[in-house]
Order: sequence, then structure tokens, then C-alpha cells
Amino acid sequence: MSSKKHAVPEAKAALDQFKYEVANEIGVPLTKGYNGDLTSSQNGSVGGYMVKKMIETQQRQMAGK
Repeated sequence: MSSKKHAVPEAKAALDQFKYEVANEIGVPLTKGYNGDLTSSQNGSVGGYMVKKMIETQQRQMAGK
């Protein structure tokens, strides 16, 4: 069992979908299940790009755009 605690558990499915969309966008072959063949750089780029996109979305929302 995972020890991760999600701040908003209801958002887990949406975040998982977002993760796969971002991976596809940046060309990382992320699949459901085992991804041990990916480098830490590839995995980190997915997480980093997810954060970048979430921040951009929030900034637009705060700016009323």
C-alpha cells in the first residue's frame, strides 16, 4: 500500500490522466504499470512539466484570463 496521501483524493484520476497527457506531449513513453525502463530524467521531466502547466493555468485564472 502506498504511503502517499493526496490533498484532494478525488483529483487522483484527473492527475493521472494529466500525467499521461503531459508525457505524450513531451515524448516520454510513459505507460500504465511498470515504467522502470525510463530514466529518472524522463520521469522528472514529466513531473516538472506538469507543475509548469499547473502554475501557468493558475496564473491565468488569477489574472482573469
